[in-house]
Amino acid sequence: MNESVLALSGLDPCGGAGISADIESINCLGLTPLPIVTTMTVQNTQLVVEIHPVDVELIIKQFHHLQADIDFNVVKIGLLCSSEQITVIADLVQGKSIVLDPIVKTSTQEVLLQTREIDTLKQSLLPLVKIITPNMAELYILSGEKDEQRAIEKLACEWVLLTTTDVSDFKIEHRLYYNAKLVKSYIYDKLPGDYHGSGCTLSSAIASFITHGLSVETACQRSLDYTYQTLLNAKSIGKMQFHPNRKNYHEFY
Repeated sequence: MNESVLALSGLDPCGGAGISADIESINCLGLTPLPIVTTMTVQNTQLVVEIHPVDVELIIKQFHHLQADIDFNVVKIGLLCSSEQITVIADLVQGKSIVLDPIVKTSTQEVLLQTREIDTLKQSLLPLVKIITPNMAELYILSGEKDEQRAIEKLACEWVLLTTTDVSDFKIEHRLYYNAKLVKSYIYDKLPGDYHGSGCTLSSAIASFITHGLSVETACQRSLDYTYQTLLNAKSIGKMQFHPNRKNYHEFY
C-alpha cells in the first residue's frame, strides 16, 4: 500500500488552510504528506490581501523529482491561481486519483479565480478528477447553473461531495453524488462561528482515506466525521476565524 499523498496547495502563513492544513490532516491520518506549494499568499485569519503563483517550472521539477523516488497514487489539489498552472498540473497528475478542492473564493469572500482560470479548470482538470468537494457557491460558479441537479450534471465528475455549510443555518446536509445521482446524505448540526481551513481538512482527509484503501463513500463519511471533530475542538489564534484542531484522531483510521 502507498503511504504518501501528494498535496498541491497554496501557502497560508497563518496555518489554518492550504498546504498547512493538508500536511496536518494527512499526517494525523497516518500517512506522509508530499507538499508542493502552488501559491504564495499574504493573509491572516481576517483577510487575504495578495496571491502569487509559484513558477510552473519549479512545480514540474518538484513533481518529477518526487515521482522518481516515491510511489504515490492519490493527489489532493487545492488553490491554483493561473491558467498556465492549471494546465501544467493537469498534465502532471494524469493517471492519479485526484481529490479536488475547487477554491474559487476565500471563506472571507475574496475572489481567487477569474473567468479565464475557471474555464481552464473546467476544460483541463475537471475531466481527470475522481472526486470534487465544492460548497454550494463553488458549485454554481463552476457549473453556471443555479439548479443543484443540473449543476452536478454539468460538472461531469465521477464523484461530487457537495458541502452546504455556506447556505445552511441550523442543520447541514452534505450530499454525495456518483455519476450525477445522489447516493448518500450526511447531516450535522451547524456550529457557531467562522472556520478557516475546513474545506482543506475535508479534502485532504478524503485523499488520505482513499490512499488507505477505503471506498469513496466510506472515505467521505469518515472525512466528514473527522472534519467535524476538528471544528468541535477548534482553536482561536487570531482576531477572526477559528482554526480546525487537527489532532491524531486514531479512531478514524
